[in-house]
Amino acid sequence: MLQDYNLETAIAVIVDLGANLKVDTQHLKLNLRPGSIYQFIGELHIEPGNEAILKARVGRNVDGLDINLYRETLKLLKEFQAEQINTQTA
Repeated sequence: MLQDYNLETAIAVIVDLGANLKVDTQHLKLNLRPGSIYQFIGELHIEPGNEAILKARVGRNVDGLDINLYRETLKLLKEFQAEQINTQTA
């Protein structure tokens, strides 16, 4: 969920399950609204002081997404991928 957005710096702060991440949105054309849920894809950079910032290349609003179902789907995907790796190496 978008917690904060600074228009001058184009830095967004997203939060999920108690963790937060800064997202550089300068290359995106999104109307960001605090409280909405967004999905970003980009490169993770580690800044001085060990602070992580995601340089977003793609972003989209996913307010209609069932987050619990999405998390369950990711869990099942990871399990499937692990099984496939184990099957191929056996």
